[in-house]
Amino acid sequence: MKNIILSLIMLSMIGIASAAVQPVDLGTAKNFAILTQTGTTDIPMSNVTGDVGASPITGGAILLTCSEVTGTVYSVDTGGPMPCRIINPTLLAAAVNDMGAAYADATSRPATYTNIGGGNIGHLTLSPGVYAFAGAVSIPADVTLNGSSTDVWIFNVPGTLGVTSGQHVLLTGGADANNVFWRVGGATTIGTYSLFQGNLLDATSVAVQTGATIHGRLLAQTAVTLDTDTIALPTTTTTTSTTTTLPAGRSGGGGSYVNLYPTSSANASATTATTATNGQVDSNTLLLIAGVLAAYYFLFVHKKKK
Repeated sequence: MKNIILSLIMLSMIGIASAAVQPVDLGTAKNFAILTQTGTTDIPMSNVTGDVGASPITGGAILLTCSEVTGTVYSVDTGGPMPCRIINPTLLAAAVNDMGAAYADATSRPATYTNIGGGNIGHLTLSPGVYAFAGAVSIPADVTLNGSSTDVWIFNVPGTLGVTSGQHVLLTGGADANNVFWRVGGATTIGTYSLFQGNLLDATSVAVQTGATIHGRLLAQTAVTLDTDTIALPTTTTTTSTTTTLPAGRSGGGGSYVNLYPTSSANASATTATTATNGQVDSNTLLLIAGVLAAYYFLFVHKKKK
């Protein structure tokens, strides 16, 4: 009987250790490529695929033109670009509320890894999990998120987030940008001609500099600034996780990037980097170790004492 109980305890500990991180629920905010509370500025022409909205500020603070948006522009009032602007304050209020709830949800997640790289995550390959940092996070070189289409990454950044110009957030192994969440307390700056992937939940401001590409969502509690950028909602049906060689002449050459659109063929380019653990042991592993040690004590040490 004791052996049966012990086996059940071991299976339970292993189950806990292998439990997957669940995605952050974006609610109705998931329909937006850009959602802000204080507006969007733009140096044209940017290209936004997905809905755009601002609330509670007037729609007049959405400084995108209809020709730049493949989707619907939602406004709380008669302000906003015509003729694509739709007035729907109720929908916007719900989406902004969901955005805030998602921010709080991400903030509350227990860490799998803490302060990887001291906040410098360039050149790293990161496995799925919840990454908690002590302050600012920088991406001065390509960072790779490697995992399956159901794996989840949550980055809790209390300070600023910065992507250096020409650098890339890469997804490999089938990883899905829909399952990547960046919760940022400070300002976020996406450098020129860089590639950023995932859902950005920012409490301060988001500045997307010249020619950058966003494969994800910009969900800001203040403002978003654009400058001839490309922003597209991630989809699981039209994107591929194939890593391909960077085009000749593109800044950051020698690395790889994730195609935003399907391709019939691609030159595979292996991304070589060490999975980041920075000496940290995740909480699930600790639980498993504790379970094994308890079982060892029960089977051998405690039994001998008797």
